[in-house]
Amino acid sequence: MTSPALQPFAALWKLITGILGLTGRLVAGIIGFVFILLGALLCLTVIGVIVGVPLIIIGVLLVIRSLF
Repeated sequence: MTSPALQPFAALWKLITGILGLTGRLVAGIIGFVFILLGALLCLTVIGVIVGVPLIIIGVLLVIRSLF
């Protein structure tokens, strides 16, 4: 069992693994790059940072998970 402080990260990793299992490695990598680009575009606005930063983090995790 993970500690309560690490549970959000474990849940995020399970979500990434679930997406990868449903879509496959190539599609998951493409989705990850799209999330990174969308997150960067949203970060150009002040209000979009709230949504943009999590999108970038999820995108990076998807790309890393699809490569390894």
